[in-house]
Amino acid sequence: MQQLTAIITGASEGLGKSLAIELARRNINLMLVALPGSGLPQLASYLRKNFAVRVDELEMDLTDTDGYPEIFVHLHLHGGAANILINNAGLGNWSWFEDKDPLFYKKQIELNVITPVLLTRLFLEQANAAVTSYVLNVGSLGGLFVVPKKQVYGATKSFIRYFTKCLQLELSGSNVRISLLSPGGINTKPELLVMNNKLKGIARATILEAEDVARIAIDGMLKGKKEIIPGAVNRVLVLLNSILPAFVKESIIKSRLKLILKS
Repeated sequence: MQQLTAIITGASEGLGKSLAIELARRNINLMLVALPGSGLPQLASYLRKNFAVRVDELEMDLTDTDGYPEIFVHLHLHGGAANILINNAGLGNWSWFEDKDPLFYKKQIELNVITPVLLTRLFLEQANAAVTSYVLNVGSLGGLFVVPKKQVYGATKSFIRYFTKCLQLELSGSNVRISLLSPGGINTKPELLVMNNKLKGIARATILEAEDVARIAIDGMLKGKKEIIPGAVNRVLVLLNSILPAFVKESIIKSRLKLILKS
């Protein structure tokens, strides 16, 4: 059986790093892409030493779209086409809209929206139609729920949800499996861990470790699941969201906004 090769964007830390380790454990070759200076060479070295997989790495700023073809050229020169694309790179925030300057939102939209769209287009162009290929788009429950202080981030994840659902319909008769990963909160950085540890009740129960999300995500992707929602509590919340009337959800959001304003 041919050994699969996966491209992972935003691979040097957080969920991307956990996805890389999970794929390496499954004997899948890797093409890791992340910003210069983010620890990518160190991760690649660790993976080569501990797993029997080929690991290629490219340090690049993914807001520079001119560099995208280099990913696929590099793969072609060092072993062929990719079978898996994981669009993980993204930029989040937790702030009032006026607190960030226009350049921040420009970068956020470029990285969260333009990057996955263009990389998916290039990936499909080089995919072998005779072999099953996989695209995993990392969305967020923030793309489904209205969350104060995540206005632009949530909008970009809503875009990813719509984009993924459309591709699933368009490619339903092909050998390409398109999956949407919709996690809740993830402990990916020390500052997030501190913040998440202050949560209580249901809010605390929605938070998962990056390693667990990665395992669930890869399992679901390889099974061809259309949407992967890690965590039982998160799945219940999505179900409730689909059945609650709009005025009830609006009331909950307004109550949450009042709590944020007081904090």
